[in-house]
Amino acid sequence: MGFAYYLILLFHIVSCMFLIGVVLLQQGKNQDLASAFGGGGSQAAFGPRGSATILSRATTILAAVFMVTSLALSLVRPQARSVTDEIKAPAATQAATPAPEAQTPAVPSSGD
Repeated sequence: MGFAYYLILLFHIVSCMFLIGVVLLQQGKNQDLASAFGGGGSQAAFGPRGSATILSRATTILAAVFMVTSLALSLVRPQARSVTDEIKAPAATQAATPAPEAQTPAVPSSGD
């Protein structure tokens, strides 16, 4: 199972690098200054979107690969341990036996 983990990890790292590169290569929409402040938009809800380019398709595919490999890494990890496994449980103490009725000190009355 260790080999599968490292193979998925390698695939995950490579897909992360490609995903970063593809996202950085994409050209933003409406790159003028007016679009930064909300102006220059169209009447459509999400703006005019043409057909998906090769970069947007690659982004979608690489994002899906990233999610799948992330889930696979969590399922195929070599040690099924977590941080909570490292916390030591408190030492088992004997059940506290109730103390015999202690005599309560007499409280002096403050009024006659």
